[in-house]
Order: sequence, then C-alpha cells, then structure tokens
Amino acid sequence: MAKKTSLLSRTRRRLKSWLHSRFEPWHVAPCGGIRVHYKDWLDGGGRSFGQEMIPFLRDRGMPRQTRVFEWCAGPAFIGFSMLGHGLCEKLCLADINPAAVTACRRTIADNGLGGKVTVYHSDNLTAIPIEERWDLVVGNPPFFDNGAFHLRAHDRGWRLHREFFATIGRFLRPGGIIVLQENNLGSTAETFREMIETAGLAIVFVDGCAPRRTPDSRIYYIGVMRRGDVAPAWASGAGINMDSSVRVPIG
Repeated sequence: MAKKTSLLSRTRRRLKSWLHSRFEPWHVAPCGGIRVHYKDWLDGGGRSFGQEMIPFLRDRGMPRQTRVFEWCAGPAFIGFSMLGHGLCEKLCLADINPAAVTACRRTIADNGLGGKVTVYHSDNLTAIPIEERWDLVVGNPPFFDNGAFHLRAHDRGWRLHREFFATIGRFLRPGGIIVLQENNLGSTAETFREMIETAGLAIVFVDGCAPRRTPDSRIYYIGVMRRGDVAPAWASGAGINMDSSVRVPIG
C-alpha cells in the first residue's frame, strides 16, 4: 500500500508540474531594468528575498565582475538583476528544469541580451562546458534537506550542495568567489563546512548566520573560495552579523 501511495503521489506531482508548465500564463517582472519572464511556480524566492543579494554585494563594495554564474537559476531573477544593476558585464545561467531554461531564453530574447547572457539546461553542473570560467557564482539553492516544504526548496541529504561544491572549483577563475543565500531554518554555515573543505574550498565569510538552526526562516550569506586563493577586500571583511539576516516567509 505504501508503494502504491508513493507512486500515486509522484504521478500527481508530475501531472501538476506538466499542467503548470503548459497552461499557466507567463508573467514579467522588472529587475534592474530587465524584463524577466517567469511563471509563479518557477519562482523559488529570487523575485523577493533573492533581490537582497544586490544591496548585500553593493554594501560590501564589490566591484563590477566580468562574468557571473547563477546556480539553480530558475528564471534568474538574481542574475538578471545583477546584470541590470551593472554588477557584472556578462552572465551565465543554468537550471535542471527545462521550463526555467525557457523562461531565461524568453528574457534574453525580449531584452536583446544574446551577446551578454548564456544559459544551459543542466543537472547541477554536469552539462556545463569545461571551458566555462566565472569570477563570481551566486545563488539561492534549495534550503532544506527534507521534504517539509515545497519541492523547489528541497535538497534531500544535501546531495545537490555536495555535488556542487565537489565540481565548482574547476569553473572558478583565480580568485573566483561563490556567494550563496542559505536559510537558518534549514542549516547553518557549519552544515556545509565538511563538504566545502573536502572539495578543496574554504569558507571566507559568513554573514547573518546564527550558530544554530533558527525556529523561523532567516536568510544568511556564505562566501566560498578555492583554498589558498587570496580573498579580495570586499569578501574578506565580514564576520557573523545576526542583524543583517532576512526573515523569509515559507509557503
């Protein structure tokens, strides 16, 4: 009976996803002057708390980056906003969901960004060409390692994070930095330390993270580089700052 219930649940999720993809209308949201195309079910928070990445990087004094990659991009609200606000010259995007890739391509076409933005359909980083190199990697990946919330917030056993950290180093330019939004309700920076260090990387800053998982949903930031790389001034001056955390409603 349990197996039948599980199969029925998966079938319903797939049918719901197909119906969403096929029949839900497209929407457009302005991000830094760029018209970003999306469907509601593709938004994992990039249109709301994801936009906090822009003032966070600006307040730290980050200079304009040459090439930025948004991991788990979805419709790429963060990446397109960074491009629109002049925080990067070129943008690279990837997502496992073909509907998200379609959304990114619609945005690229609508805004004439073909010469500035590249998008890949990729399961984590597996389909990224080996010649890709990035100065900065950003993202708000799934925040929880269990199924307590909707699927797009779920990274069972932190498999997605572990695979990402294990492979991202080859794509970083010398001095390249990873800046991720995580959620204190689901993790702390220490949750990821072992997988980061095993991959030859190192945590260079943590901002807004409580020492233990919180009872409410709060965004914090974690900065990661290759071990031995020298962190630039904008990335090296942060400590833990509870006051900078962002509380996020989870629906």
